[in-house]
Amino acid sequence: MPIFIGEYQHNLDVKKRLAIPAKFRKELGKDAILTRGLDNCLFVFPSEQWREFAAKLGQHPNRSFVRLFLSGATEVDFDSLGRVLVPDNLKVYAGLKKEAVIIGVLNRLEIWDSQKWNSYKLSLEKDSDKVAEKLGELGII
Repeated sequence: MPIFIGEYQHNLDVKKRLAIPAKFRKELGKDAILTRGLDNCLFVFPSEQWREFAAKLGQHPNRSFVRLFLSGATEVDFDSLGRVLVPDNLKVYAGLKKEAVIIGVLNRLEIWDSQKWNSYKLSLEKDSDKVAEKLGELGII
């Protein structure tokens, strides 16, 4: 199972295409699944991880939650420059404008509008003491 880490800044072009970093494309394989994520970002899964995620999601008792994820999902292919087309419904959901941030989050990528990501990251950094405390409780640090 690939493990995605890192943060990369890329621009959405006028045709709604977004370049996925080569490092991530190698792990994603030939195709991937793009869908709504949490906190108004988009999730990108390798096909195999998507099947596992969808199977677990299918067991969730809240059918509305399941519908939200599955109805927004679409298979994406990479063009010769490593770009994927972001459909209008997902672009609107994530509030993507021109600048986007692509981050690795273990088994998936997340695509954020740059301004939203920076605000989100700042709010997390302000609570770093609480995060460190929780990590300590888990025995991570």
